[in-house]
Amino acid sequence: MEIESGCTAHRNFESYERGNKEGREGPPPIIWTGLTLLYQQTLRQFGFKPKKRLGQHFLIDEAVLERILSAAQLSPGDVVVEIGPGLGILTEGLAKRGARVIAVELDSKLVALLKKRLAAFPDVRIIHADILKVTPRQLLENNLPASELARGYKVIANLPYYITSPVLGHFLEAQPRPSEMVIMVQKEVGETIAAVPGKMRLLSVKAQFYGKPTIIAYVPATSFYPPPKVDSVILQLDVYSQPPIEISDVVGFFNIVMHGFSAPRKQLRNSLAHSLEMPPNQVALLLEKAGIDGKRRAETLSLEEWRELWKVFAPYTCHPEPFTSCHSERSEESSPAQGRLRGGSRDSSSSRRIGTPQNDIGGE
Repeated sequence: MEIESGCTAHRNFESYERGNKEGREGPPPIIWTGLTLLYQQTLRQFGFKPKKRLGQHFLIDEAVLERILSAAQLSPGDVVVEIGPGLGILTEGLAKRGARVIAVELDSKLVALLKKRLAAFPDVRIIHADILKVTPRQLLENNLPASELARGYKVIANLPYYITSPVLGHFLEAQPRPSEMVIMVQKEVGETIAAVPGKMRLLSVKAQFYGKPTIIAYVPATSFYPPPKVDSVILQLDVYSQPPIEISDVVGFFNIVMHGFSAPRKQLRNSLAHSLEMPPNQVALLLEKAGIDGKRRAETLSLEEWRELWKVFAPYTCHPEPFTSCHSERSEESSPAQGRLRGGSRDSSSSRRIGTPQNDIGGE
């Protein structure tokens, strides 16, 4: 198939975005750009073949790459943590804009490829580690001069679908937190994170407690080659220096939220009574005290209303598992079949995490 120019790809991408905003349905456009040639050359040069069993798919849409870089709003010297750099297309773009990149990759063959391909960029550090087992502080302290640690950092990444919630918790609960996250995620997950009351889910409350989400762009499956079975979104999360609601016990607060979403299709008075093992009449009285109609569902509550619910129910609950445990509802990112997005590549394996169990957190 003839490869079209980046301008053609840009027009197709914009057409797809307009269709989403206007509510039109239908197959996304087929997009081919010069990135396809770059990938083919890289794969041949380094002898790397995408693993079909892992569902690897590579970004070929220059317009999408540019949109991610634009949303990152980088200044020279900004520190960026990238999760799953793949073949390093996004990594290279970040480096060319003056960022100091700490890129964490799982695949050992890709790590070797990246170190060779990006050797000309002294401010790029390639880390072979499990992103969920290495704290942000460790990443920063092991790969930055002490004088630069106070500058803060951003997370720019194409996240694996099935660990979206754990990765968000890993960074948003961390000290220091990133100032901003620009991430590519499954379309349905991105829409959940950015949802408004009436469509909220557990992940919505968790993400919006720590930052303000904005969907930057909708990305068709054909922006990757070979195309996956789902579309994606570029999501920007402006991380708050302090949460928008005052909570003295964050773990206890999310415990209440998890109980509320334990049966999201039920009315709150029923889901809370069942999950907390409390008499329905007692739950009804506490809901009335919080000023919340017991016939409402969890998806309709705002952050402020969850705070009121926490205040009155806190004495009757115990603390839950950590932020990253979301067994009270099944969300899209927990499904291994949906695939994983990785900085230029997407991996559908549910048995693999980004990074490795090794403690190789010092870059080269």
